[in-house]
Amino acid sequence: MIITGGGTGIGRATALGFAERGDRVLVVGRTAATLEESVARHENIRSFVADVTAPGAGERLVEAALRTFGRLDVLVNNAATGSFAPLAKLDRAAVERQLATDLVAPAFVAQAALDALEETGGTIVNVSTAASLTTQGFRDNAVYMAAKAGLNQFTRSWAVELAPRGIRVVSVAPGVTDTGIGQRVGMSDDQYQGFLEQISQRIPVGRVATPEEVAWWITTLAEPGGSYMTGAIVPVDGGLTLT
Repeated sequence: MIITGGGTGIGRATALGFAERGDRVLVVGRTAATLEESVARHENIRSFVADVTAPGAGERLVEAALRTFGRLDVLVNNAATGSFAPLAKLDRAAVERQLATDLVAPAFVAQAALDALEETGGTIVNVSTAASLTTQGFRDNAVYMAAKAGLNQFTRSWAVELAPRGIRVVSVAPGVTDTGIGQRVGMSDDQYQGFLEQISQRIPVGRVATPEEVAWWITTLAEPGGSYMTGAIVPVDGGLTLT
């Protein structure tokens, strides 16, 4: 297994979920310290430091997985970044960086993994967002939403394209999940907790998700028993997109 963005949040929880069922996992990210925290959670987890947006990164991390494990059954495109800005204040460098991480990198990491996944009849799981499945607009967050909508279309298109090669492509679209991302995009602790409390009032189940709840769906959709599902985008959002 390869999980990009495996050092924190949903990526780390997913790595642990795979590892606990006996799978061997390579977590990938830019920060060695957070990756090592994931590695410390289970003996089946290994790490590879890489910026997935760098040219050739996909080839390097796939080679590392094959060198370490001898095969590749699942690729989880989880790495993402977010920033908030209205159209009038968009910064070109920030937009390009966000699209490179959230949309371009998944394509080229997946491209690098194709031959290895074909050998095992493997699965690509793209991690999107439930908000991208609605018709709503999201103030100051258009770039992130556009990237995730594009990733959804990658899922649908690759599913059709890669089915003859025996590769499935699915997507999990989490709703609001308590991963600590608020602080990483500049919120104070109080602002982030306030946001979680406010949004919980709109979610039918009355709370936000834990990373482990989203990870369960990622690992489950990647299981061999899911072999007849491809091209699906599964919202895991406590019913928020229904309201």
